[in-house]
Amino acid sequence: MQAIIIKNTGGPEVIQLEERESPKVKADKVLIEVKAAGVNRPDVFQRMGGYPAPEGAPDDIPGLEVAGIIKEVGKEVKQWKEGDKVCALVAGGGYASEVTAPSEQCLPIPKGLSFVEGASLPETFFTVWSNVFDRGRFQKDESFLVHGGTSGIGVTAIQMVKSMGGKVFTTAGTQEKCDCAIKLGADLAINYKTQDFEEHLKEKKEGVDVILDMVGGDYTVKNINILNQEGRLVIINAMKNAESTLNMKKVMVKRLTITGSTLRARSAEFKGAIAKNLLKHIWPKIETGEIKPVIYKTFPLAEASKAHELMESSEHIGKIILTLE
Repeated sequence: MQAIIIKNTGGPEVIQLEERESPKVKADKVLIEVKAAGVNRPDVFQRMGGYPAPEGAPDDIPGLEVAGIIKEVGKEVKQWKEGDKVCALVAGGGYASEVTAPSEQCLPIPKGLSFVEGASLPETFFTVWSNVFDRGRFQKDESFLVHGGTSGIGVTAIQMVKSMGGKVFTTAGTQEKCDCAIKLGADLAINYKTQDFEEHLKEKKEGVDVILDMVGGDYTVKNINILNQEGRLVIINAMKNAESTLNMKKVMVKRLTITGSTLRARSAEFKGAIAKNLLKHIWPKIETGEIKPVIYKTFPLAEASKAHELMESSEHIGKIILTLE
């Protein structure tokens, strides 16, 4: 098979296309002929040496989400058959023409979607459901803030929470991105380069029930300041700084919950439970067009380094996808 290999840690130029042996299919997994693969920020961190693959996943082939056709099924797999069109969350190895995935982490490509659109779904949709709805305990009619509203996570979170009855706030770095977030369903989009999101929300007399944060650093204090009583702060990255000083009195008085998670190393059973919730609650909304994939640009697999350059520029709105068709 063809695969993008991380030759050594460094810039985008260290990932190159090579020939590799196809992966062996274990009893509880399926082999997918990959037609498209999503590019995500963790792929960049892995390339730079900051996000090693969990045990059992390829340590030199990045890629956390794919869409394609099942080519082979393990002997214990009952719910899938050869020829099924699926998208899947994988722990690594997605930048390749073939990849194995636990059967629980596969989902049917929603009706009407292409392989490219299908590949844009798993990583962000699994992440948002797990952190906003499971850990963050979001409920209908609550207010929600996601930072980085036009990132892959952001465009997913805005649409999912809005479709589930939430009031959605977000931050973004340009007016164009703010306008895009509003079109996706955000009730308020704040340009963090020209406005302080904490002060702006206070001026609007808007508190927040659930915050999904990928920034960290001084955002943590601001997040705590704007959370309502019983508010929940869920941290899934700390791109600005992993350390922050907290006013624990505010945490106690407001009865706040501060939590966080990473998804990649969790078990197939854990991810399978998320997949079932997505299939029940979110996939029907995708098929009706209430929630839409947001694709910014596609690149052939061989140009994965260019896709990484775009990811690092943060110019994109939505998802970046590698194609193999």
